Amino acid sequence: MFSRGKQFSDKKGTFNPYDTSRVKHTRLGVWDLYEEQEPKLAKVPGTSRFEQYMDLIECMPYVWRMVKDVLGIPSCAFLFAVHVACQFARAMMATLGTWCVTYTGSCSAIMQQAIDTRTVNTDDLLHICVGRIACGVGNLLCSALEGRIRWPLTTRIRRYYDVRLFRARARLDLPTIETTRIQRQLDDASSTVFGHSVAHSTLAMGVGVAISVFQLVAQVIVLLQLLRHHRDGILLAALSLSLELIGWLPGVTAYFPGRVWAATTSNEDYVKMEGWRRVINDISYRKEIVTGNLGEYASNEHVKASDRVGDDQGDLSTWRRERAMWHNTSPSWHFVRVFLTQAPQIVFTLRVMQYPASMPVSLASLHLINNATSSFGHRLYEVLINSKSMGEQFSSVRKMYEADNIINKVADGTIPFPEDSLSIRYGIALEFKNVSFKYPDADKYALRNISFKLLPGQLCVIVGVNGSGKSTILKLVTRLYEPEQGQILFGGHDIRTLKLFDLRQAVSVLFQDYTHFPLSIRDNIGIGDPDAAQNEAHIRLAARLGGAEEFIKALPEGFDTYLDRPVRDQYSDLPEGTKTLFGREISYTAVRDAGGMKGGGTSHLSGGQMQRLAVARTFMRSIVSEDSKVGLLLFDEPSAALDPVAEHDLFERLRELRGNKTMVFSSHRFGNLTRYADLILYMNDSVVVEAGSHEELLKREGEYAKIWNLQAKAFL
Repeated sequence: MFSRGKQFSDKKGTFNPYDTSRVKHTRLGVWDLYEEQEPKLAKVPGTSRFEQYMDLIECMPYVWRMVKDVLGIPSCAFLFAVHVACQFARAMMATLGTWCVTYTGSCSAIMQQAIDTRTVNTDDLLHICVGRIACGVGNLLCSALEGRIRWPLTTRIRRYYDVRLFRARARLDLPTIETTRIQRQLDDASSTVFGHSVAHSTLAMGVGVAISVFQLVAQVIVLLQLLRHHRDGILLAALSLSLELIGWLPGVTAYFPGRVWAATTSNEDYVKMEGWRRVINDISYRKEIVTGNLGEYASNEHVKASDRVGDDQGDLSTWRRERAMWHNTSPSWHFVRVFLTQAPQIVFTLRVMQYPASMPVSLASLHLINNATSSFGHRLYEVLINSKSMGEQFSSVRKMYEADNIINKVADGTIPFPEDSLSIRYGIALEFKNVSFKYPDADKYALRNISFKLLPGQLCVIVGVNGSGKSTILKLVTRLYEPEQGQILFGGHDIRTLKLFDLRQAVSVLFQDYTHFPLSIRDNIGIGDPDAAQNEAHIRLAARLGGAEEFIKALPEGFDTYLDRPVRDQYSDLPEGTKTLFGREISYTAVRDAGGMKGGGTSHLSGGQMQRLAVARTFMRSIVSEDSKVGLLLFDEPSAALDPVAEHDLFERLRELRGNKTMVFSSHRFGNLTRYADLILYMNDSVVVEAGSHEELLKREGEYAKIWNLQAKAFL
């Protein structure tokens, strides 16, 4: 997909990212950035917003745990130690520089001596110059080293906690993750600041506050020593400090110039990694993650992709920001800044040495006090702002670790299932006893006093209008939710007593509101059976059984087609004549309609084609694999988006391929499958109105027979 800021460009012509004569290509991690000219980035200094203090003491155990975890990441202990050492070394340089300012206070006496005696203490003046230059050079070297290790340290910490939070999300069941409080906790734990994780931001803030306090104490001592030598020092310092604090403006932004640029990534591991991240973060995929026991598989796939990408991962904005910092912290630029910063002091010193009587003492005093109070005000402001944010930051750390301990609302059982692995091939018995259920925060019951019994290998068809409760029965069988009243027996066991993994491993389900993952078609089908996902023959067989093989072959990228590419191509305000980028068409209509580009690896399939892919995934899980442990097939409106011919073909395949497995099929249309059903449940308004075989229900001439006859007449 593409994403962009503006919709159109006023520039004429086209933008061709592969035109090397006009466009520069830069590799930023997994991103290929194409720019029409060299970027000139700038930083605007500022501060963070003020926040309320939180209970820091309660959060300290989690912060200490975070520190130990970070130090336990491979190589991070060394990188972090060097990083902190560089920061403290820079703080020491700043303190020495401040000391030099204080020591320069003796310039008043030196100048007075020069005026009175026409002599100058050249040794002291030279010591001051050398000391200031040495501090600047030392700060330059520390900054360069710190900049080199910042990215690997940041990336490794982010990777560690990305995996940790991924696993924490992946294990949650549907009722738990639907809870607003849990969603807010996970969002807070996953929040980033300029691409940095909660852990990295907290460590950086803690070290920054410690250094700022250290510098602040030193500057207070220096300032007091300086002020006591001047009659009006307190007044001048108060005025200078007030102006300094008022001058600081809130907010920190790094801007990019409005030039023509575009970016894409061809790293398939990064695309897959982001796809799995969306699968876990998006609630719409949760049912299939839970019922398919895909949490561990998703975590493993994400970890493998993340390991292959390594330190190159990261969103484009983070990479561009890092590049801007690299440019602004280059040694040559730092040397110029250090020299220019010290130039006035050097000129002043040389002028005093050359013309001792030409510089009034009062001007030197004002200069010294302004410098000292400016540095002191800046440091004080930093300490106040950072300490205000520490409470919120520590609270995010606590939420991050507490995500590991979130208790699922659906409790796990203790009994393994099945006792005999061979018995599951002949189906599973299923029984509802007076089951009633209503969804969380709902007033009306979705099911009321439902009772029925299925023997192993039997076929049950649940029919009724939309909203009658058909889908809810299937959700309770997979324990997405718990019934409020009654009992469900699964293979003769109370369903609550069975291990959730074993229960869901024995069930294959296709929901009415099925989902497709932001992965390739191959992966969308393959996750039906993760153990066989690498078997190409199984995937193609499942596609053929699901009726999807023909249209998949017609797609340009076949089984490698992404239904919804999780990583978007990015670009700037392109010239209006640009119609394609990276070989993919740009759709401006999609920008207006959805706020983002459609295309770039995303395939637009019809509802029927998407449903066939979902059916293929179900076949992959339940029928294709010879070692399938599935004994119960659940199909919720699998033909809703199919035409009559496709629906007939699907029913025939279901009937022929299910073998001895038990199957529950729901539909609002009465099709040929009902003729072969061992049990038909006709539902209306959350209750079972009639139950029996097709012939039995027709003889009763009740509601089922009435609707059957109405639908049959439509084809006469």
